[in-house]
Amino acid sequence: MLRAILFDFNGVLVDDEPVHLELFQRVLKEVGIEVSAGEYYEELVGYDDEDCFTAVCKRSGRKLPDGELERLVARKAELYRQRMDGGGYPFFPGAEDLVRAAIGASLHLGVVSGALRAEVEGALEQLGVRGSFKAVVAAEDVQAGKPDPEGYRRGLQLLSSEPPLPSRLLHPHEVLAIEDTPAGLAAAAGSGRVTLGVAHTLPAEELTPADKVVGSIAEVDLPQIRALFARPLGGNEGGHHYRPLGGNEGGHHYRPLGGNEGGHH
Repeated sequence: MLRAILFDFNGVLVDDEPVHLELFQRVLKEVGIEVSAGEYYEELVGYDDEDCFTAVCKRSGRKLPDGELERLVARKAELYRQRMDGGGYPFFPGAEDLVRAAIGASLHLGVVSGALRAEVEGALEQLGVRGSFKAVVAAEDVQAGKPDPEGYRRGLQLLSSEPPLPSRLLHPHEVLAIEDTPAGLAAAAGSGRVTLGVAHTLPAEELTPADKVVGSIAEVDLPQIRALFARPLGGNEGGHHYRPLGGNEGGHHYRPLGGNEGGHH
């Protein structure tokens, strides 16, 4: 039985990965480091901001003085805030519809993301739905990012403990996690969640560990999600519909990061 949905943020609700690339390039260029789009999408797309800057500086042989990492993260966060303040958060088609349908169905909602809390809450406030999300687990709230399941365990705890309280505790198998990367799916599955993969960021064939994969969040509705909970699960087997990657312009096919993919996803 479906009782709750935990959404990833970047790459699931908000189509802002090109913005993150642009801002990483800008901030790194200010300290004399160049990163190409190919390098970003193939090697860094799964990192949170802190790990991304750390990895790039290490690869470039740059030893960061005390406080410099925090300054880089804060600089990018401020640029991101300015961009979103100027044009608003670019939600994927269908994202708002699914959120509002879930609210209308009185489902418990949350976000589990490696993005900064201010970014997640700003986007939810833009839609006027922040009050409907009981759980927001952001980069500041965990010790280990995805694929570690810490964030999803924390999300379930908040769903069961924050008002309005459920009639009974939520169980992991009653919660859907929507993710766009293998690391996010691993984090959700590692905490017992049913998983839906959306091929906004990676091609569908790289999301096959999910219980179901769709080409975009616009392709799924609540009746389909409820049907997912009404059948036996056990990996992505038979009857799932894969479509070509369509969430990123230019037809990029991105590889999953081999390390911590908590990042913006």
